[in-house]
Amino acid sequence: MKVLHIVSSIDPQAGGVTQAIKTMITGLNDLQVVNEVVCLDLDGSPFLLGQPFKVYALGPSKTPWKYSPNLLPWLKKESSGYDVLIVHGLWQYHTNAAYKAFNGLNGKKPRLFVMPHGMLDPYFQKAKGRKLKALRNWFFWKLVEKKLVNGATGMLFTCEAEKDLATHTFSPYHPKAKLVVGLGVERPPAYNLSMTTAFNEKTNIPMDDYLIFLGRIDQKKGVDLLVKSYLKLLNEKGELPKLVIAGPGLDSAFGSEVLAIVNGNENILFPGMLSGDAKWGAFYGASAFILPSHQENFGIAVVEALACGKPVLISDQVNIWNEIKNGNAGIVDHDNETGTYAMLKNWFEKTAQEKKDMSIFALDTFNLCFSVKNASKSLFDAIK
Repeated sequence: MKVLHIVSSIDPQAGGVTQAIKTMITGLNDLQVVNEVVCLDLDGSPFLLGQPFKVYALGPSKTPWKYSPNLLPWLKKESSGYDVLIVHGLWQYHTNAAYKAFNGLNGKKPRLFVMPHGMLDPYFQKAKGRKLKALRNWFFWKLVEKKLVNGATGMLFTCEAEKDLATHTFSPYHPKAKLVVGLGVERPPAYNLSMTTAFNEKTNIPMDDYLIFLGRIDQKKGVDLLVKSYLKLLNEKGELPKLVIAGPGLDSAFGSEVLAIVNGNENILFPGMLSGDAKWGAFYGASAFILPSHQENFGIAVVEALACGKPVLISDQVNIWNEIKNGNAGIVDHDNETGTYAMLKNWFEKTAQEKKDMSIFALDTFNLCFSVKNASKSLFDAIK
């Protein structure tokens, strides 16, 4: 089977879609599937070097819509040479080009699937500060996206919650098939001391003496809820393990708001974006991971924490919350200050044995629900 993944960008800075595609390809490769990617990045970009799959970079793209005149002619010429086309994400030019190319093919066509990666979540149409983007998405839906979604062979979702939420956002919404294929995360490298050393170069904290948030410092992630709740609990108890908030975005307007709330409190640390050994050192050294997000389609960092045997404290707006709750792999509550405070209080009041047991359940949940092998087999069965 030969699969073409169609996406606007595979730049790691573009977010979780890039990592999801790489993980999917890794798993499908083990099932003897040939995977290639076409994107609108500029050929020769540093992040394209050394990729373990063929990439056709047809950029540069223009405007926030990521338009490139090179994509549609290429798809018209090449797409019939694949068994399966998977369009990743929505709201940018690659979806329009994919639909036009697919619709214009004569004779036997490849199977066409759309993987929205959470982009049909109603949150994005209702969130404050997104009125213009919500209007733009409604306009694009009427002109382009509904044709792609309703005309494709099927929709691919990472979890049941994503599939269910997608039915409440736009109409007419009548996919031919709605398939939950999951999403795996590669098992992290085994712990070694160099990981702790790398993390300590950023922030020198004893192991098991901190909570970790690892992600973009953004309002959607609920970082303001996290710092307010933590400071409230710190004021009540007088002493708590430290809180590490690692990720980009501190220099944004929202980042400035967060810093103002923290007001120099030394218990809250901002080491910046972590990668490689420093990232894994942060995970392995933490007592737990926390993400009180207002919307999270899957939460790769959540699953990476589970894979390191760390309990996760997440809101019920992280779409895999049900798997976490059923596996007793963490604590789930609402995405508001009350819920975030309750999660923290619950965690800090657990006994050492309760925390140890939850760590074991965290790793069990990863192995059962989020391994690359299981997710890849599910995806393979869906697209074949």
